[in-house]
Amino acid sequence: MEDYLERIYLTIEEKGYVRSRDIATSLNVLPSSVTKMMQKLDERGLGNYERYGGFTLTDEGHKLAKKLVEKHEILENFLTLIGVEEKHIYEEVERLEHYISKESTICISKLIDFFEQNPSIKTSYIKYCKDSQKGN
Repeated sequence: MEDYLERIYLTIEEKGYVRSRDIATSLNVLPSSVTKMMQKLDERGLGNYERYGGFTLTDEGHKLAKKLVEKHEILENFLTLIGVEEKHIYEEVERLEHYISKESTICISKLIDFFEQNPSIKTSYIKYCKDSQKGN
């Protein structure tokens, strides 16, 4: 459900609207699966589904989706920061974001901010990582 919410939110932000086929294409699922999920989101009060019409997020759905997208971005930034290869980041984030707690996400966000506010420490960390890789 979280992947659908994220993708719906991002599509609405990008295009101003969302269609089930857009979500199906981006998540590589069948349009019927998207329709079922949109109906489920409607039942849970997170969206408004209209048959043969559009889908919109409720205020609650919008807030939840925005938090999910922010968590995704924080994890992407963190994995980039610690040196995970770019080709692996998306897959790693997809696994992590479903299991990591709000508290852990906040702590990771603070660590990212700390490194951004202390570039010399960030540089030292990156050098340490590169030097330790040479030893392997």
